[in-house]
Amino acid sequence: MDFAFLSVVELGRLLRAKKTTAAELAAYFLDRLERIGPRYNAVVTVTRDRALAEAAQADREIHQGIGRGPLHGVPYGVKDLIATKDYPTTWGAEPYRQQKLDADATVVERLGAAGAVLVAKLAMVELAGGMGYNQPNASFTGPGKTPWNPGYWSGGSSSGPSAAVAAGLVPFAIGSETSGSILTPAAYCGVTGLRPTYGLVSRHGAMALAWTMDKLGPLARSAEDCAIVLQAIVGRDPKDPSSVARGFHMPAPQATQRFRIGVPKGADKDIQAEVAANFRAALKVLGDRVDIVEDVELPDLPYGAVAGLIIAAEGASAFDDLLKDGRLSQLTAPEDRTGGYPALAVSAPDYLRALRVRRPMQRALDDFLKKFDALAVPTRTTVATPLDKSFRDGWPGVTGGANVIGPTNVVGVPGVSVPNGFGVQGLPTGLSFTARAFDEAKLVTLARLYQSRSDWHTRRPPID
Repeated sequence: MDFAFLSVVELGRLLRAKKTTAAELAAYFLDRLERIGPRYNAVVTVTRDRALAEAAQADREIHQGIGRGPLHGVPYGVKDLIATKDYPTTWGAEPYRQQKLDADATVVERLGAAGAVLVAKLAMVELAGGMGYNQPNASFTGPGKTPWNPGYWSGGSSSGPSAAVAAGLVPFAIGSETSGSILTPAAYCGVTGLRPTYGLVSRHGAMALAWTMDKLGPLARSAEDCAIVLQAIVGRDPKDPSSVARGFHMPAPQATQRFRIGVPKGADKDIQAEVAANFRAALKVLGDRVDIVEDVELPDLPYGAVAGLIIAAEGASAFDDLLKDGRLSQLTAPEDRTGGYPALAVSAPDYLRALRVRRPMQRALDDFLKKFDALAVPTRTTVATPLDKSFRDGWPGVTGGANVIGPTNVVGVPGVSVPNGFGVQGLPTGLSFTARAFDEAKLVTLARLYQSRSDWHTRRPPID
């Protein structure tokens, strides 16, 4: 059977009906990871021995009537900044290529407790982009390639997880986002990505870029799949003081529920024409269930400056060893070899001032978001960047759009990106919703509604 593009839900049904086994699924996806993964620079390490052992355990439990939930026996991969015992955790960076950590990250432990089977560590931009990269080729594994057109980038910094899901190498993966690193690759690879509220998912065992902004979340084939994964990984973790004691449960569909959707001013102006057209077409698909409020304006606050200063200061602290011992010179992207040094000039008063400014910023944006069930924007203003161009030079002439990813990340609220069509060069585009903190259920409901009325998330890239 061809399992490659089946959803988590579909694979779970096959396993529970005993029409396949966890061992069969593990072997199938391990083979795809090894054969196809290198085409897209998507894979760092295939965890074959661990996967086969976990799959055998899942099969024994299923045979004994022990059920661990909808992920039981389903393979998955994690971005290679997430620790896994006995396998390298490279952070996408040459100086850490041989790094092995002593224990699994909490998110891996929780997925293991849900019976999921770890099959791969997936590629990423070196240090999650913490040194200011400006090109796709910023990883020792090479530039991430979108399976829809391998001459174009899969997105950063969760380049491997997004490409692996899109190419049918794993049914789902865990990525991370500090300022766009789940939603951007989800859009560029035509998959669904869910960025949780800051603190909802423990980051213990995950590389820190900016520990007051980093989030871990799922990339998968659908919003329903993302919700299933999120349900398994949320909750308080004593090993992560920033984590919160909140759960998440799949919301039940409500056939008559209406949504008030805000569209920020300029959201589809002066962006790629196909991206704008797909955005408006997607809103039209939802037309009978949503009330659209056009040209809303986010509070005028210095989101970019605050986020930039926080990331610089916290990143410089996180990678202090590289900055001090000169190993920064081993990074792949030339700009990354010097990009961290200016952060050393950030003063403690400036950093503390940025943290203080963020609190009223969070209150102001929350007051704004209270007026809506969600904001809607094109996830990115263009399709994926060409591999041979810097980000500044990739798609000239695009000067508009609404910057929602930056502001919503600095205040820590959730977002989701779903595929909503294709643009130039046959590349996918994305539709993004953003909501108040801990309103993931609303985002999932909206995304599932859209995906129940469209089939973009079921499309497959042309893989031989």
